[in-house]
Amino acid sequence: MGKLSSALALCAVLLPAAARAEPISASVDLQSSTGGFSAESDVTTGWYSLDLGTLDMPAGSSATYAVDGLRHGSDYTVSFMATGLDGSTIQAEILDPLDADDALDPEDQPSYVPEGYSTSNTRDGFSFAQDSGMERSAVFAGGSASVTADETTNRGDMLIFSGLEGADSALVTFGLRDRLGERGFLLRLTAIGADVAPVPEPASMFLIGTGLVGLAAARRRRRTVAE
Repeated sequence: MGKLSSALALCAVLLPAAARAEPISASVDLQSSTGGFSAESDVTTGWYSLDLGTLDMPAGSSATYAVDGLRHGSDYTVSFMATGLDGSTIQAEILDPLDADDALDPEDQPSYVPEGYSTSNTRDGFSFAQDSGMERSAVFAGGSASVTADETTNRGDMLIFSGLEGADSALVTFGLRDRLGERGFLLRLTAIGADVAPVPEPASMFLIGTGLVGLAAARRRRRTVAE
């Protein structure tokens, strides 16, 4: 019995890294792109991570990726290097396949949503790893973007990275989750010109960043002095 256990352990060690890298094989495939968007390198998947590689994202460009095979209830880190930004705002959005959980979706869908899909509502189980505390950032030489999350209403699930003026490239990172697991959905990435920023519903906006912590502390100090 001891020899068998040792042999099994040795086999596990000798297995190729690719075979042990993912408990459920995740896949990410570029489905369509517009406006000069191009993927300069291949997608790679790791242990709960999806690296989209280097993406050339000039203002006005967009791309749709098909994502499938995420482990149920698990949070994945998505990252990519965005280049050719020219002051663009980067927007990431989840599009949910039409099924039994779409009753809460807006009746009037955006024109960019492909047939068979809709914007993601709060009950379909798809999200940018909401409430997980995972990193959401776009870091560039000399600074980082402000991140606005629009994910608390049924309008959709969206992350907006703004404040990239002067940045030619940025390393973008965020989380992704499929609560039920192994379902196919779409991830849409858009580079919006700095002068045409997206406007989420005010009730669903949440700004993430250390600047808010400092602002709150300053307000508390002012109230204390006034009292």
